[in-house]
Amino acid sequence: MKKLIFIAALLVSNFAISQSYDYKIVTSVESVVPGGLGRSRIIENGGNVDYTQFTTTRSKDGKEKTTKDRSDVKIDDLKESTLVNFYSLVGINFQNIASNDAMMTSLLRKYNKDGWELVHITSAVESDAGKGDGDGIFITRFYFRKEIK
Repeated sequence: MKKLIFIAALLVSNFAISQSYDYKIVTSVESVVPGGLGRSRIIENGGNVDYTQFTTTRSKDGKEKTTKDRSDVKIDDLKESTLVNFYSLVGINFQNIASNDAMMTSLLRKYNKDGWELVHITSAVESDAGKGDGDGIFITRFYFRKEIK
């Protein structure tokens, strides 16, 4: 009986301990513009922003509008790592894709070594929309978290 009570208390105490995390998002933007004319980068935010300063609150009584302008949202503290474009003048370039994979693997290893846990990845593409539209990007967001101790 004492063992059962001890195990139950241990389980309850584990659930009572709340974990706090720091979060980081890294974005890769890979150009799918033919001829290698696009720009491909890994973008890392280097600053902290309080989103509530840019939030308008609405209720049945009206709204409390933010005094911040769209230009105030832009940050100056970021890192840009160069990637190569998916296409060259003759079409898709598999060496470029492998090179970008090597760059992203290097980044993932660094963040893992620094204690960041990769918790989610999401991607999207905006590609050629038809005649006359040779623009496009492949964007991937990597979501990391690290326990705050």
